[in-house]
This record gives sequence, structure tokens and C-alpha cells, in this order.
Amino acid sequence: MITILGPLSLSSARLPVYSFRVPAGFPSPATDHLEHAISLDELLNLRAPHIYLVRIEGESMVGAGIFDGDLVVVDRAIEPAHGHIVIAAINGEPLCKRLHRRGQEVALLSENRRFPPRYILDGDELQIWGVVTFSVRSHDPKA
Repeated sequence: MITILGPLSLSSARLPVYSFRVPAGFPSPATDHLEHAISLDELLNLRAPHIYLVRIEGESMVGAGIFDGDLVVVDRAIEPAHGHIVIAAINGEPLCKRLHRRGQEVALLSENRRFPPRYILDGDELQIWGVVTFSVRSHDPKA
């Protein structure tokens, strides 16, 4: 299950990027390692009109690092291909799955063994609404 959050608004906020990777447990980065500032809008391509956000519900994509409550960035301009994680609808039912194409066989695969693949059968209507490019997760226990 997914929840489409609607159109994005632009931001001009720029955040600092440090020139080293921080191991877990390392204290706060020193300001002398500041490389430059970036915009999350630019990094995630959020200003493009073909980009939208979706909130994921459920645990079928945990093997791909997408968890219940995560936000995903979806790009409608990318041509969906075998192996892409997509936002799709089967017979009007929206979902987030990995696209599987082999010859004439098309399936949407979960990334959790507890959820079976969903094969597209004759009579099914499959619409792909976009390709997932990034996921965002809150680590705030209150969220």
C-alpha cells in the first residue's frame, strides 16, 4: 500500500556536506572538513515536474531498504526496466514492488520472502506510475 503525498514545493535551503564519511559512533564532524553546501532539492532532483513523493505502507520491500512509513522519491520520466523498483497499479490497486520482465512474463516482486510475487495475468491492467530513485527514513522515535 502507498500514499501519494501530492506535489512538491521548492526550497532554497542548502545544507553542509563534509568531505569524509562518518563511521557509526563517531563524534560530530569538525567544521574544517566542510567541503561545500548542497541543496536536497538538487540532489534528489525535487524541482523537476516529473518527480513526486510517496509514503510506503507495509513491509514487503524491507529487503530493498524500504520500510513501513518511509518516503520514496518517484521519477515518472525514467522508462521502467527489469530490476527497477516502481510505483505501479494493478487493476487500480497501487503498490511499490520490483519490476520483473522475462520475455512475455511480467511480475511485480516483493523484497520480503513473506510476500509472494504478483504475476501480471491476462485481463490485469498494469500501470507503472514511476521509478523509485531515493528513499527517506525518519530515525526520530516520536515520528
